[in-house]
Amino acid sequence: MAKNVVQRLRDEIEDAILSNEFAPAERLDEMALAKRFGVSRTPVREALMQLNAIGLVEIRPRRGAIVVDPGPSRIYEMFEVMAELEGLAGSLAARRLTDPARAAILAAHDKCERSANAGDSDAYYYDNEQFHKAIYTASQSGYLLEQCTALRRRLRPYRRLQLRVRNRIPTSFSEHRAIVDSILAGDADKARILLQEHVAIQGVRFSDLVASMANNSGRSAENSQSGE
Repeated sequence: MAKNVVQRLRDEIEDAILSNEFAPAERLDEMALAKRFGVSRTPVREALMQLNAIGLVEIRPRRGAIVVDPGPSRIYEMFEVMAELEGLAGSLAARRLTDPARAAILAAHDKCERSANAGDSDAYYYDNEQFHKAIYTASQSGYLLEQCTALRRRLRPYRRLQLRVRNRIPTSFSEHRAIVDSILAGDADKARILLQEHVAIQGVRFSDLVASMANNSGRSAENSQSGE
């Protein structure tokens, strides 16, 4: 099974859930999803298992996959914790940076620049994921790497969506540049603060994310009513 097929399918199901096309408590039928997306049930099952792992669906005995709505408060709390973990990773990376880690961060940063210039939010998200992973690895803390990776996986749908907010990609990349500079300069305190600010969704940015989710939901309802 091709990894990119499952990834594409998972992302499309995520988008349908966040747009409320698949509503909270709705059962997701494997055969119906396979027909809709033109794939076999095997990648559908794998995609649903991945969504179950991040808490966006719940796989229940005899009922299958059920859509879960964590709610804005839960999402906000996860972003708060993620900001603290990433800040710590940036601080440790600045203090413990090795030549291979430096090269990995710069290579990931260059890939982010290309996808940012292309204006492709999903491509930028996956390049951005590698950028942050390079920082986790540079921290030289295996436990921190595990925790950052696990929580980042749970926040994936919302981090992908917030990149579609107007001007978020160029702003995100500009923040990356400052983060890279601070890590390469060995400025642990600045790297911590910049990463915390980069990841934390507060005030206007969180409102933008919630508004984007509501807007997607509205478009989904309009399309359903018009038969599109």
